[in-house]
Amino acid sequence: MAIEIKEVTTKKQFNAFLDLPYRLYKHDPYHVPPLRFDEAATLNKKKNPAFDYCESRYWLAYKEGKVVGRIAGILNKAFVEKWKNKYVRFGWIDFENDIEIARALIEKVEEWAKELGYTALHGPLGFTDLDHEGMLVEGFDQLGTMAALYNHAYYPELIQQLGYVKDTDWVEYRIKVPETVPEKLEKMAAIVERRLGLSVIKAKKPKEILPYAKPIFDLINAEYANLYGVTPLTEKQIAYYTKQYFGFMRTDFVSLILDKEGKLAAFGITMPSLSKALQKADGKLLPFGVFHILKAMKKNDTADFLMIAIRKDLQDKGVNAILMHELAKSYIKNGIKFAETNHELEDNTKVQSIWKSLDHKLHKRRRCFIKHIK
Repeated sequence: MAIEIKEVTTKKQFNAFLDLPYRLYKHDPYHVPPLRFDEAATLNKKKNPAFDYCESRYWLAYKEGKVVGRIAGILNKAFVEKWKNKYVRFGWIDFENDIEIARALIEKVEEWAKELGYTALHGPLGFTDLDHEGMLVEGFDQLGTMAALYNHAYYPELIQQLGYVKDTDWVEYRIKVPETVPEKLEKMAAIVERRLGLSVIKAKKPKEILPYAKPIFDLINAEYANLYGVTPLTEKQIAYYTKQYFGFMRTDFVSLILDKEGKLAAFGITMPSLSKALQKADGKLLPFGVFHILKAMKKNDTADFLMIAIRKDLQDKGVNAILMHELAKSYIKNGIKFAETNHELEDNTKVQSIWKSLDHKLHKRRRCFIKHIK
């Protein structure tokens, strides 16, 4: 039976768009479902400040009256202006194992891109670099994380059959936390801290980190600027993300380093893994989801790296040793045995050098695909 594509225009269709992955991955032991309200807010044109410079359209695929696929088309005008590439993005792509479903979804976004006069379609990508990005191509037998997408192994197979090729890859590492802080790391951190006149913030409550939120995002804008597809976060977005995430941090999982003038020199934001808690919550905070999340925040054996950055003038000077020293102390104290780096570009050797002194293993790879359509 033919696949029917319908654009999401009603609340019922929007709910169906949100619902699909929960059904497709219901019994998958590796998929980590996002919080439904968070997904809804990201896709909401009235709530997400990225819509100040983005346009989007959402579509559903139907077969015999049943929703069997979904996709978002995104035009990020800031990306086009910065990178001078007339590309449209696709994201939030999910589909049953059927090439015709995948074809119908992708061709609908290609059609939209051509109508706009654009020359390529690439993805999966979100509105910003802080959204989920990349399609998993290796590591299907590894538990997903809150910060990264998980997908069935047939996704990349079918996407490639439709003429899409690799544009870039992100890799992820699983780090084994040592039982004690390595003496070499401890000495190096002390030497670098003293030589460069740096100091470490010892925050006890999230509100003590809040004054550094703006400098953190300013550093992200500066140091992430040349990474694949990145566009600068606006003041409105910085306020949005600060409100959304900074009250939820475990301060002992955050490392902030200041220079001798008291300005932010580097940071590492991590948190206890919420993967298993989010699986139990199944997208809902109530009635029990919040309980599982709070429990995971307090007792865990795995940590997730979310963001890390070192100011350009201090790179390659050993500052990463201070970051890792502070986090290692906290992890050991809190019983953390493993850390997930989450995705980093495969050619980002600077960030990968941070893990080189630790026992680490590349265990996941995800890909941004591209197809030139004109």
